[in-house]
Amino acid sequence: MTQSSDAIDKRQAALAYHQFPKPGKLSVDSSKPCATVADLTLAYSPGVAEPVREIAKDPENAYRYTNKGNLVAVISDGTAILGLGNLGPLASKPVMEGKAVLFKRFAGIDVYDLEVDAKSTEHFIETVVAIAPTFGGINLEDIAAPHCFEIEKALSARLDIPVFHDDQHGTAVIICAGLLNALAVQGKTLARAKLVCLGAGAAGLASMELLIAMGMPRSNILMVDSKGVIHADRSDLNAYKQPFAQTTEKRSLSDAMSGADVFVGVSGANLVTPEMLQSMAAKPIVFALANPDPEIRPELAHAARADLIMATGRSDYPNQVNNVLGFPFIFRGALDARAKRITQPMLIAAVKALADLAREPVPQVVLDAYQLSQLSFGKDYILPKPFDPRLIERIPPAVAAAVGGA
Repeated sequence: MTQSSDAIDKRQAALAYHQFPKPGKLSVDSSKPCATVADLTLAYSPGVAEPVREIAKDPENAYRYTNKGNLVAVISDGTAILGLGNLGPLASKPVMEGKAVLFKRFAGIDVYDLEVDAKSTEHFIETVVAIAPTFGGINLEDIAAPHCFEIEKALSARLDIPVFHDDQHGTAVIICAGLLNALAVQGKTLARAKLVCLGAGAAGLASMELLIAMGMPRSNILMVDSKGVIHADRSDLNAYKQPFAQTTEKRSLSDAMSGADVFVGVSGANLVTPEMLQSMAAKPIVFALANPDPEIRPELAHAARADLIMATGRSDYPNQVNNVLGFPFIFRGALDARAKRITQPMLIAAVKALADLAREPVPQVVLDAYQLSQLSFGKDYILPKPFDPRLIERIPPAVAAAVGGA
């Protein structure tokens, strides 16, 4: 199949964006003057010796005299790059640079991107532990399941700075916020809704665990992986899938979808059919989040069910589930509060702040940014827009206030 001219144009535009006027998307700029001999003696020898001595006396002084308190490492091994799979650490660098750009643009946080050629999970963990003193926080990115769970758990236990795997916790926060609002619009509740999750990797498992923490009964969730429904009779389940094994006669995705209130897809393109949507309960909620092509295209979904709420991971449809709504602001709150870890109460605080913001009147600056005449809470607006200036005002304080929660 030949590419369309539009696809070729977009590809060339993306490559040109990354190459010109100089390669890459990041640079390092000095935050202090260095124009005179006097500046130089302060920036380096002999002036630099003074903060060195102070930090040696008390490591907390690193937050006073260096950029540690506003510096996050975005780290990947390249085993799960976007929707592209395991292409290795070097190929992940454009994505990690992009993440850095978003941290800076939306929350004023500086980032070094690190692509680690790790020979094992243990090698990766030890590498991150070794370089951690440089940073105020660690953002893990594009690391495949199930070893991403082991990595995040081990680093959170060993380090005294927040560790966050965006593909797990960031995605979970946005999904939960959107789902809270979609349920409200459809007149449903977390406590009673029946949910099907297609995809049992990092995003799916973390999202379901966060929903459970917020009040959804585990028994109301059917998870589906590449082999079908995760049920109690399966003997091939890892430790992370086992808690979701249900006693049920349902075996296929089609079986699971029948009568469900909610579908959450974090899997692959075109795996859901219109017939599956037609078998769902009244006023269904469909989060088809595979990128770039969702589990079912919105056009097909709306044709199948006029009463649904639809969300995707794409910016060219309403209700984009976009992680940029979460990670910059969660880290801003964690850094500002000098948090030592990311806790479940911090994530829930972010969920509630996001959901509440979408229910408020939309300011004109947001309408102008998206060239809209109006926008209000409802079927086509269940999450704030990424360029909403209120995000930085609401989410970080909510996260910071939750620091210390178990």
